[in-house]
Amino acid sequence: MKFFLISDNNDTRMGMRLAGIDGVVVHTAEQVKKSLEKAKADRNVGVILMTEKLINMCRDTVYDMKLNCAKPLIVEIPDRHGASGISQSIDQYVSEAIGIKF
Repeated sequence: MKFFLISDNNDTRMGMRLAGIDGVVVHTAEQVKKSLEKAKADRNVGVILMTEKLINMCRDTVYDMKLNCAKPLIVEIPDRHGASGISQSIDQYVSEAIGIKF
């Protein structure tokens, strides 16, 4: 099983390539859909990494695949602008769990 990256910028693609993960850089919704179908058709691809910008661009298509296809797993990764708010979510969960604000 291997990973496959669908990114909107070359910096993310190059970083993942250094980690041994192959991928493509796309900019339109049509290119995203074609890349998803190509990765889905490859029996060796078990996980698709996608930047949040592209997931937001094709939200319906991505969530349809997530709900109706057992494989591959689609994982959202923050892009270089880091607008996902992951750290704020973690801080909020910890604050609620232990009652201390950071």
